[in-house]
Amino acid sequence: MKKIGVVLSGCGVFDGAEIHESVITLLAIDRAGAQAVCMAPNVDQMHVVNHLTGEETPGEKRNVLVEAARIARGEIKDIATVKADDIDALVFPGGFGAAKNLSSFAVKGENCDVHPEVMRLVKEFAAKQKPQAVLCIAPAMMAKIYEDAPNKPTLTIGNDKECSSKIELMGSTHQDCSARDFVFDAENKIVSTPAYMLGQSISEVAEGIEKTIKKLLTL
Repeated sequence: MKKIGVVLSGCGVFDGAEIHESVITLLAIDRAGAQAVCMAPNVDQMHVVNHLTGEETPGEKRNVLVEAARIARGEIKDIATVKADDIDALVFPGGFGAAKNLSSFAVKGENCDVHPEVMRLVKEFAAKQKPQAVLCIAPAMMAKIYEDAPNKPTLTIGNDKECSSKIELMGSTHQDCSARDFVFDAENKIVSTPAYMLGQSISEVAEGIEKTIKKLLTL
């Protein structure tokens, strides 16, 4: 049975992993007869957002791994303990956590940093030519990781000009794509889909993610 690493960035669209995208990913992996291996970095979130009001909650702290464990029903690993040899493919659901906790793209744009354990695991995957998928805003983080690579990937976050221009500033190619579809970079074995960067409904987002996971599992 194929083991698919799912890297979560907390719990909730505004300060962690997008819950719909994460659950759809886990469901698609299971339906395909593969096993999801959830993981997250053991660090504090950049900040905490009240999802009812959309406002930041000053003074509150939450841990990315602890929050992500909610989505994983407690079955989750610290990403620092996972190596590329342990899993067959890697998926990054979106949500602002990918741009706030796995990287600092939300704050620093093209000058962002990426969490060192995320950077390490993705680079191990690239070196072993193992397949990866990035959803929603996560392709921006992937562009940063591949900034110094000889072969820059082609990625999509949909058609957001501000965000796609930053991806291109980091050296990757951006390709417009609908939420119901995906972009496949054959050379780097990276599949990307816009998900909620573009999608207006959960069914539309699900269609793109399901196609993305299906493609990932063929690689």
